[in-house]
Amino acid sequence: MTVGAAGADRRLRRARRVALASLVASVGSTLLLPGVGLAREPDPVRLVLGACGLLAFAAAQAMVLHAAVTPWLAQRRRRRSHAALAVAAVASVPLVGPVAAGEWATWAWLGASLVGMTPLLLRPHAALAAAGAIVAVALAVARWTGGSTGAHLAIAAGVGVGVAAVNWVQVWFWDLLVAAQQGQEAQARLAAAEERLRFARDVHDLLGHDLTVIALKAELAARLAPVDAERAGREAAEAQRLAGAALHRVRAAVHGYRAVDLAEQLTAMGEVLRSSGVRCDVDLLEAGLPADATAELAVVLREAGTNVLRHSRATWCRIEITREGDVATMTVSNDGVEAAPAPDGHSHGLRGLTDRLAEAGGSLRTRREGAVFTLTATVPVAP
Repeated sequence: MTVGAAGADRRLRRARRVALASLVASVGSTLLLPGVGLAREPDPVRLVLGACGLLAFAAAQAMVLHAAVTPWLAQRRRRRSHAALAVAAVASVPLVGPVAAGEWATWAWLGASLVGMTPLLLRPHAALAAAGAIVAVALAVARWTGGSTGAHLAIAAGVGVGVAAVNWVQVWFWDLLVAAQQGQEAQARLAAAEERLRFARDVHDLLGHDLTVIALKAELAARLAPVDAERAGREAAEAQRLAGAALHRVRAAVHGYRAVDLAEQLTAMGEVLRSSGVRCDVDLLEAGLPADATAELAVVLREAGTNVLRHSRATWCRIEITREGDVATMTVSNDGVEAAPAPDGHSHGLRGLTDRLAEAGGSLRTRREGAVFTLTATVPVAP
């Protein structure tokens, strides 16, 4: 996973938790009032049956709420949660309906909760029809139990519509966040695809003409070999020279393609950290470093940025690159390691970096001082 994706996923997880908590608060509040009916029910059998119906309804409702803010959930599990809520809702009519009959509109509060759930389950027209059916059931329960028709109507319709409006707004905002995240991922994939196409075009432009000429020279040499060996040899040597020149140009192009602009990497890293709520200060050398050194430091920078986002709750990060003689040093410091364990020298990513830098003649060190974690990498710089 890239650092940018890690930061985006981190924000999306936070938004998902907030959305789920809001839905639970708005819908779950309607489940507290049926408890009043349970407290007023004198018959122990009805009390037990009503409690079972209410618990089954609450469990099924929790499954639906979880599915509503989990776009990556398999459709099979999503359909199961919807089916469980439907079964629990139907079973709640005979189980919860008679509870505190005539004294408290117990089932009407479940009806209000169901009406509030319709925007999470159905499209607008279907949700409106389902809400009407639920209100009709609430009125039927009122006539069956001898309760107040007006109270059942006001609770199931009035309270339910209010809860549905709040839930619809919350789900709408959540869908916007998911769509924005998917758009960013699609944009990143498109940028990568465009870069691959650009490189493919460059290689084609470099090799297309040379390979055509080499093929013609080789064909001519093969044709001349039986009749004019000396000229065939010259044509073969020319084909060999062209092949060597084409190989040289391809290697130069690949080297330029793979070259790392450390300043751009630092700018991008700073933007990613700042977009994740981390204040980032960058101190870069005015004079550039050789390509080999920048390539090694860029790898260290990506790993360090990933660690800041994944393994800490940092509020600030400082990145500094210095050079003393034939050694370049990158230092990355951040706070926030008390709330979440910081990576140490034995973590997989840092261990791999340590081995890589050692092969290049450099080193990697980490230290932790209170809430501050510091990573220091050194690489040799050719004089």
